[in-house]
Amino acid sequence: PNGPMDDRSIRLANQIVGNAPGVPALEQTLSGPVLRFNAPAVIALAGAFMPATLDGEAVPYWQPVSVARGQVLALGQIKGAGHRTYLAIQGGLDVPDYLGSGATFMLGQFGGHATGQLRTGDVLRFHATPAQVVAPAQPLAEADRPALTDTWEIGVLYGPHGAPDFFQPDDMQDLFSSTYEVHFNSARTGVRLIGPKPRWARTDGGEAGLHPSNIHDNAYAIGAIDFTGDMPILLGPDGPSLGGFVCPAVVTRDELWKLGQLHPGDKVRFHRVTPPPLSLPFMAAPATGDSPVLHRSEGVVPVVYRRAGEQYLLLEFGEPVLDIPLRLRVQLMLERLSSRGVEGIVDLTPGIRSLQVHYNPDILPLAELMTILHDIEQELPDNEDDITVPSRIVYMPLSWDDEQAQLAMRRYQELVRPNAPWCPSNIEFIRRINGLSSIESVRDIIFNASYLVMGLGDVYLGAPVATPVDPRHRLVTTKYNPVRTWTPDNVVGIGGGYMCIYDMEGPGGYQLFGRTIQVWNTWRGTNAFEQDKPWLLRFFDQIRFYPVSHEELMEARAAFPYGRFPVRLEETTFSLKDYKAFLAEHAEEIGQAKARQQDAFETERQDWIARGLDTFEEEVAPPQVEDTILPEGQMAVDSPVPGSVWQIPVAVGDSVAVGDTVAVIESMKTEMKVVSPVAGKVAEILCRTGREVRGGERILVISTVEQG
Repeated sequence: PNGPMDDRSIRLANQIVGNAPGVPALEQTLSGPVLRFNAPAVIALAGAFMPATLDGEAVPYWQPVSVARGQVLALGQIKGAGHRTYLAIQGGLDVPDYLGSGATFMLGQFGGHATGQLRTGDVLRFHATPAQVVAPAQPLAEADRPALTDTWEIGVLYGPHGAPDFFQPDDMQDLFSSTYEVHFNSARTGVRLIGPKPRWARTDGGEAGLHPSNIHDNAYAIGAIDFTGDMPILLGPDGPSLGGFVCPAVVTRDELWKLGQLHPGDKVRFHRVTPPPLSLPFMAAPATGDSPVLHRSEGVVPVVYRRAGEQYLLLEFGEPVLDIPLRLRVQLMLERLSSRGVEGIVDLTPGIRSLQVHYNPDILPLAELMTILHDIEQELPDNEDDITVPSRIVYMPLSWDDEQAQLAMRRYQELVRPNAPWCPSNIEFIRRINGLSSIESVRDIIFNASYLVMGLGDVYLGAPVATPVDPRHRLVTTKYNPVRTWTPDNVVGIGGGYMCIYDMEGPGGYQLFGRTIQVWNTWRGTNAFEQDKPWLLRFFDQIRFYPVSHEELMEARAAFPYGRFPVRLEETTFSLKDYKAFLAEHAEEIGQAKARQQDAFETERQDWIARGLDTFEEEVAPPQVEDTILPEGQMAVDSPVPGSVWQIPVAVGDSVAVGDTVAVIESMKTEMKVVSPVAGKVAEILCRTGREVRGGERILVISTVEQG
């Protein structure tokens, strides 16, 4: 993840001051900072318009501006269209590289100048030498400036998922013809959209989850339209690496910058871009772009080649089932491709039964990449029974039904979906949907399971997606629909047949059952974390949880990043031959467990249908009506932003002073306090907790007149 949300505006800002592309600059969302310059500089502002002054004088956009030592640059709130503004300084900001990048990852609290988001008092240094300057500073012609609007047309390529495998043809027609609205709960991770719900081609996702949007986790492309349940999300540069939802289209490279300027309430239409035809000797027919599938390779294990935008290719192996042998075959493909050292391949990311190839099409054309992949795939062995991979058994403490997990459930029910069938207790839902007799049975299964790590970066960073080696321990659930907007760090959950440890705060969709220690350590190498490898786990590790209290876990979490809490690691191997023998030995019991789950799964689905819970309708604010004129002695309190009402700490009749908090609005992943502008008593409350409100909407009335 990481990088600018609007890569075009930051590139143009750098160009104006003469910097090379990619030089670090400052991204500002909605409102800007006040900066005192302790050295002379040449700056440029680009992107959305934030009123800016230099020692009180207005600063123009799209042209170089000289700043003297001691001058103060102040930026206000965005006015007009757009959502982000970029400040470039000649020579570039002097920030260290972390994991090969100078970008900031705010959710992970690393990168950039130090620990993520800027705070009052932070010092930003810029290069005093002109090493990063490659051209003279000059204004940008008006014709070259990006046009910002509140009604957007965004070009996309069809794929990797589509009709008829996952969606109905009419769903694709809707996607490419409908107008969507940008949801207030959007951020750098992704831009949520409000629009038509898909009809879906499947009734569910099988072992991947109860909802038809659920798939076995695969890697995501930046700019993908990710259907998390019935809600589409445009995945941003801070979006998840892996996930278990379908993506029917990916924004084209030249249009990605628009994601950074989408503002809550903006309207969006997707324009389908037709790629040039692709024809190769091994393809049954040319790929024209009418289908997300480029090629289907038949064999002992079939492989589907799926287009995922202009820079990604997704290979899916075998049938859409949870099958450890398929994951091992993906590993063989990854290792053989890596050993070739193909120029133009940026990254390789394995999923449960897939491999995503991130490539640079300017260096490695798609046709050439497809030929290389097909050659390697055809060379893979027909029988993988002799595959053995290195593994470790990693013992991790788990606070069962931890209070942070409970908080996430409550917050979701209050703010997102009050009637969610998996709330108020995710653990009770896990019990019910798996046909178990008690919550204690759920607990016993989880603490007896050995979870095999199938992927890393599931959601973010080094978060594992893992499944029990013993199928009798596989608890199958659906994922949240829509996903949570907030998940505490290091809580543990189940989605489909998989377990995930959330390694940082952010959105999420798994059913939560506890919390554990960190799986990512930004700042230190310890016995558990290798130097320059801040992730704890490796592919094919086996995680085993043991119970601790909440207090014991908090002590462990405080000590673990410093190497003062020991984690037991046992070196071992994972043998496919031995695994298949185990499955054969316990086939009858495994079959019984699956049958019990399937019966409970179907019972739950029918109950949802009967109660109208099988789909989700996003609650939207009622149409804005003209506010009534208040009588003398009453003062309106308006919401300063669009968002969801998180808290109302006052009641009608309460006395308030100037500056007292009367409501808290959650917007753009931020809780914003709304304060009383006057002293008086609360006369009327016009909103409720969990309801969406518009920016400028009246939410309370304060009476400044003593009631007789």
